[in-house]
Order: sequence, then structure tokens, then C-alpha cells
Amino acid sequence: MWRSPEPRFDVAACICQGGRDYQEDAIVTDFPTGTDIGVAVLADGMGGHAAGDVASKIVVTEVFSELKFESANFAEFEAEVPNYLTAAASSANACVRDYVMENPKVRGMGATLVALVMVENRMYWMSIGDSPLYHLRSGKLRQLNEDHSMAPQIDMMVKSGMMDAETGKNHPDRNCLTSVILGDRVARSDCPKTPFKLEVGDIVVVSSDGLQYLEEPKIERILQKYRRRKSAEIAEHLLAAINDLADPEQDNVSFAVIKLNHNKPTMQKVRQKPVDLVETATSRTTRVVSLDSGGYDAAASAANAAGDGKADKLAPFKLVAGGK
Repeated sequence: MWRSPEPRFDVAACICQGGRDYQEDAIVTDFPTGTDIGVAVLADGMGGHAAGDVASKIVVTEVFSELKFESANFAEFEAEVPNYLTAAASSANACVRDYVMENPKVRGMGATLVALVMVENRMYWMSIGDSPLYHLRSGKLRQLNEDHSMAPQIDMMVKSGMMDAETGKNHPDRNCLTSVILGDRVARSDCPKTPFKLEVGDIVVVSSDGLQYLEEPKIERILQKYRRRKSAEIAEHLLAAINDLADPEQDNVSFAVIKLNHNKPTMQKVRQKPVDLVETATSRTTRVVSLDSGGYDAAASAANAAGDGKADKLAPFKLVAGGK
């Protein structure tokens, strides 16, 4: 029986409202089979602030559209990928600023960002805020990106003995952000120039901090236990673990599970078409014909005169919006 070849990336995205009244996370993934590049973008709207859901959607929409536009350049100009990520984040910040200027009532809205670009087995990312980017290899889970919240400082105080573990875990300032996209100056961002190289069997999880209602050892055990399953099944197990907590304060959760299935050489890289390239027209070249200029009627009349049935093939193309 014929079996389709395994794609380089196995990707599944998941989103859950949790115990909140509104969904303020946004996520998009784009890993087309047949290419060796991929993009994932996630934003977590600032809970409790005005229009956090709007902010996350603006950030994801703007960052993804910028990266999609540049995606044909990823392979040929790979060294520029960090610059593409930085420019996309800057554009998103400008869009948030413009929206706030037009809608003063939502002043204070903002969102975190984790955006990653895959080129074969090489991963680039840009992150702002506290949304984690996890990596599992050989059963060990670690967070790759910086945490732009007060949590690292509080954890350091616990480690140094200045605060007990229970107080640190439940500290009211733990989730206070030190950097976020809100249309103003971005205090900190994390965008390494050197890519992180994945190995076959590695699992990447890009997520909002809602996933961290699960302890990291729990996340690690789930990923390790189901590492040989499809990404969709792994995502379901993570979501089931969140639901099992039955926490009425559960934050919105969104995440994408990305597995590297193989690292075979690229057969045909995606390339940007030169803007000044004009291809020779053929019968299969897509063209635009104006129906108002008489061009269609002339073609149909000639086909009718020839009596070869081509007029019937032309007829459907006279339909336009509104049925005229």
C-alpha cells in the first residue's frame, strides 16, 4: 500500500479559554508540506487590561503577515531571518500604537510575542514578554527564550534564601511583565542571531504562560511519554492535563507542538521570484480579460462562427459578482 512520505515537520496547535471569560491568546502556524521552512506566531493579550484580545490579534496578524511576505527569502538569505523577525515585531508594535491612538479607550492594551522561523533543522525566534519557548531532547525539558517578567528575579530571591519557595511561587508580582508590545518602547526582546539546531526527535513547544499552570516536570513527563506519537496527540495530552487541574483561575492556554521528523537534504529550496521577471506567455499563463471592452463578446462570436463548441467553454466566465 502506498504511504505518503513523512514531512520534515509535524505540527499541531491548540487553544483553550480556561477559566477566563474571554480568549485573549492568538496563535497561527504555517508549515506547508513540500517546503522546508515554517513559521509559528503566538501572542498573549495582557489579561485584565483593555482589549487584550485585540492586542494579541493585531500582533499575531502583523507579525505573521510580515514573515509570510519574506518567507521566500528564508533559505537564500537565511542570515537575515533575525532581522525579518525584529522588523515584524517592530511593525506589530507600530500597529498597536496606531490602534490605541485611534481608540483612546483601549490605552494600556498589550500582548506578549513568541515568533519562530524554521529553516530545515535550524530555528530562529523573537520573543517579548513571558510566553515560553520549550525544547525537549533526551527526556530533558528546558526553556530556550528569556522570561521578561518578575518571575526570574523572584526565583533568584528564593534560591538565595531571601524568600521561601511557597511565597515565591505565589508572589503577587510573579506575573508582572518587564517587557511587552503595547505601542511604546519595547524594553527588552530576545532574538538570537545564531540559530538553534534541532535534532531528529526533538520536540518544541511554543506557548502562552497558561501552560505553566502545569509544573515543568509534568510537562516534561508528558512530552517524554508521548514523544513517539503525532504532535496532535501530544497536544491533546497536554490539554487534558490542564483540564484535570480543574483550576477555576486557569488562564487562557495556547500552544503549538512541533516535532522534527527527519533532516534529509532539501530537494528544492523556495526562492523569491525577481520582481522584474516577466515570463513568456503561454496557453497556461493566467491572464486578466476585461468583459466590458468587448473582448469577451468578440471571442465568443468567433467561437460560435467556428462551431467547434468553444463558445460553451467561454460562457461560464461571463458570470461576475451580482450575477450580471
